[in-house]
Amino acid sequence: MLLRMLTLLVIASSSLVFGQSTWTIDSAHSAAQFSVRHMMVSNVRGQFGKVSGTAVYDPANPGAATVEATIDATTINTREPRRDEDLRSANFFDTANYPTVTFKSKKVEQVGEGHLKVTGDLTMKGVTKEVVLDVTGLNTEVKDQRGNTHIGASATTRLNRKDFGVSWNRALDNGGVVVGDDVDVILDVELVKKAPNT
Repeated sequence: MLLRMLTLLVIASSSLVFGQSTWTIDSAHSAAQFSVRHMMVSNVRGQFGKVSGTAVYDPANPGAATVEATIDATTINTREPRRDEDLRSANFFDTANYPTVTFKSKKVEQVGEGHLKVTGDLTMKGVTKEVVLDVTGLNTEVKDQRGNTHIGASATTRLNRKDFGVSWNRALDNGGVVVGDDVDVILDVELVKKAPNT
């Protein structure tokens, strides 16, 4: 009886593991974007040109998913070269010493159809803080001509940049500041699962 129970437990555990697949972030079709207030009057938007990483994900069991991602901070682009140079400096991201921003998930909760809350550690400029990503738009799997499977999703969160040591600012005469503290982050990610024969 005990042997039978152990066998059933092994079979059940194996089915959970084998149901999950490793997906790779397609950097060419993924983006990490942000928006921050400038002088309290407008939003400045920018993006990072390279996002990479992996996810272990089973559409039938999304709560068991794990995600690890890396953003190349040196690729920051706000369409203004002088501003981008300043953002790469020690005033902001200090990419000479901290060239990447990383995220590693700790918990995934399904809150609706194609809607997840992903809690994890975000490390930026040498500081690690817990953040929650609101993930939506998990869509139907699509196969390409090579048999690889693709799936996409979008994620958003709001950060206080000072929590990560990105604290440069300058006061304005009207009592405002040059750069807002809150940063809205928008991630659009395409994930690829390679066909077994590739």
